[in-house]
Amino acid sequence: MKSLIVRSMLLAVMAQTTWAAPPAPVIDVYKSPTCGCCGKWIDHLETNGFTVRAHDTADVAQHKRRLGIPPGYASCHTAELAGYAIEGHVPARDIKRLLQEKPQARGLAAPGMPTGSPGMEQGARKDPYAVLLVNPNGSARTFSRY
Repeated sequence: MKSLIVRSMLLAVMAQTTWAAPPAPVIDVYKSPTCGCCGKWIDHLETNGFTVRAHDTADVAQHKRRLGIPPGYASCHTAELAGYAIEGHVPARDIKRLLQEKPQARGLAAPGMPTGSPGMEQGARKDPYAVLLVNPNGSARTFSRY
């Protein structure tokens, strides 16, 4: 009887390990401490399964330079995960696609602060915008359109 109990407990532990969800991707976000839309974008990421480590900084541009984001692609916050830079209000689904496809790139950018993008919601208004894949040489191509 004792071996049956031990075996049952072992199976229960193994089942929990096997069925546990994979760990959420961790993303480091560098932002101004006073930026409200950055906080809304962080909420969007967490709602979509990311673990966020927010870093308030007076010099977000330093992180853009460090990660190789060309000035023309800048936005209000910069993030980093899995060796990629994420610039601006990039939707979580594009970040997940990036992680799945693993292209040779610096990362993704949603230049400016497009109205209607995650964290920049303004009611029903949604301006068209593109998410760019920033290539290793600094050039970019369209990754997705909204």
